[in-house]
Amino acid sequence: MTRKTKKTTSAETVRDNAAYAGARPVLSVLVPFLRDDPLALLEALDQEADIIGGAVEVVLLDDGSADGVLAARVDAGVARAKLPVRMVRLPENEGRARGRNRLAAHARADVFLFLDADMHPDNRRFLQAWLDVIALDDPAVAFGGFSLKHASRESAFAVHRAMAEKAECVPWFERARTPEKYVYTSNLLVRRDAFEAEAFDRDFAGWGWEDVEWGMRVARRFSVRHVDIPATHVGLDTVESLAAKYESSVGNFARVVSRHPEVVRGYPSYRAAQWLKKAPALPAWRPLLKQAALARLLPTAARAFSLRLYRAALYAEAV
Repeated sequence: MTRKTKKTTSAETVRDNAAYAGARPVLSVLVPFLRDDPLALLEALDQEADIIGGAVEVVLLDDGSADGVLAARVDAGVARAKLPVRMVRLPENEGRARGRNRLAAHARADVFLFLDADMHPDNRRFLQAWLDVIALDDPAVAFGGFSLKHASRESAFAVHRAMAEKAECVPWFERARTPEKYVYTSNLLVRRDAFEAEAFDRDFAGWGWEDVEWGMRVARRFSVRHVDIPATHVGLDTVESLAAKYESSVGNFARVVSRHPEVVRGYPSYRAAQWLKKAPALPAWRPLLKQAALARLLPTAARAFSLRLYRAALYAEAV
């Protein structure tokens, strides 16, 4: 069973499972979640517990879900896990950047692996593969890659699937050409000294860009490697959900533009936003792009293109 070990700053509650105290981890897997259930990911990772011993710990952060049923289910799953697991729970949401900084503060290993709760390893040697990378090369930063191997094929998620296949499911050798661009905290290895030199910017709020901006900073000081240890983004979004995320990300995009203009100018999203900024009466017809993306009678490719244009039209406010 889990045991409550302490209450610390910001009213966080910390619980460790039975395997946690005696472990001496080489790798800390850091998983934030907000109302998502992280147990499928934890159970997938736990399948490797017997072969990696105590070399890997998992630290979960419930960033203000305020869901008693979910909390009880996760606590039970943490208690069952063979891997050493720490559960950190916050009463209120503090955001993606601050939450990941908090997770790093709880990590005991000198290497972190950031994983989102809606990810799923693509093979059963996922943790072992990352341990091999650490043992052979000890990179400061390494990204393992995305896939859609285990993702839903329901029609409700077809647009997101099409967009992810085009922009995110990129092989390692292509990612390596612009290493700072493909730095997502959904499958990201970071050495402690690199993270202490460049933590996530606490001033990012809402959705998106905090990991990409971090990648731009860290790439100036450390080498960013790209490897082939993919995980599936299981949690595909509907068009409605994606549009809402884009709408909440405008301020973050503006922050990246102001801090790294020389890098962002090369991004297609920036160039499209600049082009649309010149369009007359953009605020008046921008909603039509969203309506086209929502139109289920249109082909998926057309809806995905409309949603990308809608995102660029939103970002036109920031360029």
